[in-house]
This record gives sequence, C-alpha cells and structure tokens, in this order.
Amino acid sequence: MFLRQLEPRTARTTSEVLNFALWPFAVMTVLHQVFVKATNFNITDDFAPVYKASLAFLNGRSIYAENFDLVDPHYLYPPGGTLLIAPLAIIDPDRSKWCFDSLNAIAMLVAWYLLLKLFKLSIKSYAAPLTLLLMFSSETVINTLAFGNVNGCILLAEVLFIALLLARRELWAGVVMGLAITVKPTIAPMLLIPLMRRQWKVFLPALGVPIALTAIALPLIKDPMDYLHRTLPYSIQARDYFNSSIPGISAYLGLPSLLTWSIRIGMGVLVLASLWLLYRYYRHDELFFICTSSGILLLAEFLISGLGQQYYSMLLFPFLMTVVLRNSVLRNWPAWLAIFGFTTFDKWLLDHWQVVGRDLEYLRITFGWGLLLFVTFCVLGDRYLTARREGRLDSGIDPVFLLPEHNGAPVADAPQTPRIPVPDTTATIGPADPDDEEPSNAPNEAGVLR
Repeated sequence: MFLRQLEPRTARTTSEVLNFALWPFAVMTVLHQVFVKATNFNITDDFAPVYKASLAFLNGRSIYAENFDLVDPHYLYPPGGTLLIAPLAIIDPDRSKWCFDSLNAIAMLVAWYLLLKLFKLSIKSYAAPLTLLLMFSSETVINTLAFGNVNGCILLAEVLFIALLLARRELWAGVVMGLAITVKPTIAPMLLIPLMRRQWKVFLPALGVPIALTAIALPLIKDPMDYLHRTLPYSIQARDYFNSSIPGISAYLGLPSLLTWSIRIGMGVLVLASLWLLYRYYRHDELFFICTSSGILLLAEFLISGLGQQYYSMLLFPFLMTVVLRNSVLRNWPAWLAIFGFTTFDKWLLDHWQVVGRDLEYLRITFGWGLLLFVTFCVLGDRYLTARREGRLDSGIDPVFLLPEHNGAPVADAPQTPRIPVPDTTATIGPADPDDEEPSNAPNEAGVLR
C-alpha cells in the first residue's frame, strides 16, 4: 500500500500538484542537512566541548575549567545537564556526533509531525511538505545540525510540553519541561504559561526534576563550585560576539548603558501588554493562547536577556505555525519580514561596503525578533482599541470579519455573549485533496552553548 503512494501519476487537483512538487524538495532538503551539513567539517563546533566535558565527567576530571578569554564555543551546561549528556562519551567522538545529530534530526521530525497534529493539518495536505521544507531550509535547523547543538531535542520538549498542557497532563508536561530546563534553561520562561492557566501540578516535576538531577550530579563532579563561581556568571553576562540580544548588540556597537536599558525596558512593556491582552481575551482559545504566548515569552528571552543566538529561533516554530489560525497575529507582511530576518540562512556581508554589510548581518536577527514582538503587540492592541470603540469588548477582541452574524444585524449590535474562536485552517492550506482523510485530532554563527 505504501509503495502505491510512490507510484508516479499525474496530478488532478491543485493540492496534488503542490504535494508532488513539494515532497521531493522537502525530503531531499532533509537528507542534505542530515547527511551533508551535519557530517561535513565546520569551523564552529558546539559538540566538541560537550563531548570533552562528558569524557571528563566519566573519568572524574575537571569540567568547568574553560578559558573564557577565548571566543571558541564553551561548555556551559549546568551539572544536571552534564549528568544527562554524559553517555555521549561512551563511544568515539565522530560516531558520537553522528548519533547526536541523528537524535536531533529525529526530534525535529517528530516535533514537525506533532505540530501538524496540534494544528489539525493532514499529513496528506501540502501543508506537510511545505512546513518540513521551510523548517529544514532555515538557519536554525541547518546550524543546529552543522554545529552539533541540542536545539532539536529542546524543540521536541517544547512541542510535547504544549501538547501535554492542552491534554491536561500536567505532571508529564512538568517532567518534559524539567528535563529541558536541566539541559537548556533558555526555555524556562515557558513556565509562565501554566502559571497563567493555573495548572499548578506542572511545577512539581518542572522544578523537582532539575533539582533532583543537580543533587545527583554534584557529588559526581570534581569541580561543582566552579560552575557557580566561573561558568554561571559568564553565561549570564552580555558579551559583544555571537550575541544578537539587545545587550549583546549594544556591547558590540558601544551604546550607552542608559539607552540599552531604555530599549530593554521598552520591549519588556510590550511583552507585558501583549501577555495581558492574550490572557484577558484569548486564554480560552487554548491553542492560540499557548502558542502565541510561548512566542512572546521566548522572543523576550532572546532579546532582553544577556544571550540570544540566531539558532535559538527554532523554539519559535510553534508560534509561527499559528499563521494557519484565522485569528493569528502573523497574517500580515511585517510579521513575515521580521521572520525573514531571523530564519533565513542568507549572509548580508558586503565585500565593497564592509561596515554596512557587517551591520546588516549582525543586526538583522535582533531587528527581526524586535519587529515580530512589536507587530504582535500592535495587532493585539489594534484589536483591543477597535473592539472598545465599537463597544464589543465583552464578546472578545477578534476582528469583525471573524465574528458570527446574528440574523443580519450589525456586529456591534449583536448580543454580547462570550465565545471561543475555532481555528480554521482551510483558508491557509487550500482546496482539499479528494484522497485526503480527515485530519487527526490528536537560525548567526553560534559560539556558545547553553
């Protein structure tokens, strides 16, 4: 039956044409990134310090003795994360890296499939190969595999966390988030989502797992206090290389501290205002609320904290997928101009205008993150102001064209009853393939590891 699906045949519908055209591009792009990009030599090697630290851990040697005067990738995982990744050093470095990259590639593929399920997109629709192609063509996936980073596994943990929150499996959601935080604390701001949703059970394993793993790891590490006194302070400070956060770019450009803090505080205000509007008017639209909130929180982490690198943008994939929802904040061209800035693998360095080229290359990620955050705030704010002006705040702040008609009466005069918006993906994925079944319900060179 599977081989029959591969039999060449002529497309009869637009959906079939797009499927036949996109799947070869998607599959060959995945194979290229996994078997070529991930195995070829790259000047940036995030995996080498991880393997070295794992080997030192297994042999009882010092782990946190990095020379931070160098700009090479440093080992920054906390003790609990060291415990989890230590088995990598059981085999030789080359095969270990290939296994590690394979694990990340599989994790990204599973995350892609789960995202399709979450947004009720059929694997037979052309949305499947299109999203797969776009994911594996992005800088974040290419450099995650080429550098040997753990981002793919963190993405899978994020998607599983979202799915488990939606399914009200709070304890398992906490376990997944706890394991992810143990390795990469960058994802920790997502715990604000169950806090806003009052899913208190999440926090027991989400905090308990990292604490337990750290307690187990500390006696096994030769230099645990060096992590607190040397590695941790270094990992939270803003440096002026391989860092697209606002403090990092400000350090690179030599901006005054007052200006830097003003920009950070301004962005923080946008984050708080956007989260308030989402909580006040969209918390019952669970998929939209969780995925959009996760995007805002992670954008804030990348921009405002001391370290933000382009390939962290992989964690924004669930947010980007909300474009298939009719009430998405991403259905406008400024949002996708912003997304272009931090997802593409393009290099904007200019041989003849080197200063301009460096600024374009280094600032496009920061501007992309900032613009997307600004667009999100503007869309939500405009919806709120419009709904208040029309006197329909009690029924939500969705645009008028999403509101149901009531016997031809003007929308502003409709009964003010609460409603839960229903995601509609038909406007995005186009005409249905007659063979489709019902969908299931069920990118900046990286120099530092976190």
